[in-house]
Amino acid sequence: MAARFITSARRLLRRPSDWEARQLADALRTETIGGMLLLSGAVLALAWANSPWHTAYTTMRDTRVGPAAPLHLDLTLGHWAADGLLALFFLVAGIELKREFVAGDLSDRTKAIVPIAAAVAGVALPALLYAVSILALGADAGALRGWAIPTATDIAFALAVLAVIGSHLPTALRAFLLTLAVVDDLIAITIIAVFFSADVAVIPLAAAGLPIAVWWGLLRRGWTHPLLLAVPAVATWVLIHQSGVHATVAGILLGLTVPVRRPAAHALPEGGHSLAERIEHGLRPWSAGFAVPIFAFFAAGVRVVDGGLTAALTDPVTVGIVVGLIVGKALGVLGGTCLVARFTRAELDDGLAWADVAGLALLSGLGFTVSLLIGELAFGAGTARDDHVKVAVLVGSLGAALLAAIALRRRNAHYRRLEEQEADGIPER
Repeated sequence: MAARFITSARRLLRRPSDWEARQLADALRTETIGGMLLLSGAVLALAWANSPWHTAYTTMRDTRVGPAAPLHLDLTLGHWAADGLLALFFLVAGIELKREFVAGDLSDRTKAIVPIAAAVAGVALPALLYAVSILALGADAGALRGWAIPTATDIAFALAVLAVIGSHLPTALRAFLLTLAVVDDLIAITIIAVFFSADVAVIPLAAAGLPIAVWWGLLRRGWTHPLLLAVPAVATWVLIHQSGVHATVAGILLGLTVPVRRPAAHALPEGGHSLAERIEHGLRPWSAGFAVPIFAFFAAGVRVVDGGLTAALTDPVTVGIVVGLIVGKALGVLGGTCLVARFTRAELDDGLAWADVAGLALLSGLGFTVSLLIGELAFGAGTARDDHVKVAVLVGSLGAALLAAIALRRRNAHYRRLEEQEADGIPER
């Protein structure tokens, strides 16, 4: 059995199937545009927060909207963005996660082992390096609460960078990055649910099962009108929020109940898309183009003038996050992939090189959306240390992006030359 496994796993990062390639292309288009909008929202927030009109920004972010008792939903706009809009982001992530495990690359164990190992190592090593940095710099024990901040990869941000610098990179690399990010999202939401949910109320948490069941029943019957589905979705979000579990978990739970198996070709509706694909295609533009950029706008507005930058850079938390994102993510993802190759005696797919994997590993250090969310949960939104987290995530992500750009631009030039040679009639290899 072991011999059969080794034989079937001889190739790492194999090219995706035609159907997987179409799914990848759709996701890349939306996420790349979303990444540009995310970056625009973050830059606008930084500019406004450090302008003479910075009080207007903080006033707007801290404005409370929503009903108070008994639902306790009188949240600030910043909290609505983190708890409400990001639930949509995790709903799309939940659908994509289930689709990958049921019908995508993760359904094939010989393909799944690579991104899973890379993602797990890419979470464990940054957390470990963060803790080591905190202890080495003699920070207070409370600083260890931020151990999970450098563990997440922002796929929209990463794909946006990849679109700019990697136009000729093989499709297999993009597929690997997307699949890696899906597993990364699963680990991140698990961390949020387990480690950042306090005083859990069992009754509303159990009651959330009813609207989830209604949501599932509507989808099973093919009733997909947005207003009809919005009722159980909002009810689930409210109950999860009331339970003390972070409200974004509602998005993952709803996403995991969406049927994702593709019916026979003759049973597919016009356009050839399954139910899960249609729902994901309908929600992804709202998630990538609206929810995440708005969250970035409210989360990234940190004041770095008047000594703010100096205070942030001298905080051990900042050092730990930067080390985790730049060093931990790169070594973790690359090391996890190398371990799979070592213990299965596998080789990279034809035409790929370990330099490609190293470039993607550096790119995985772009932590933004989930990193900022975990920072707020760990240290409290609006606190001085939360501001330091924002600076650290921005610095670490920028550093990872620059290093990845250097590595991947060289590989992109290599593949561009191969394409030109092939076009001229010279064999590619």
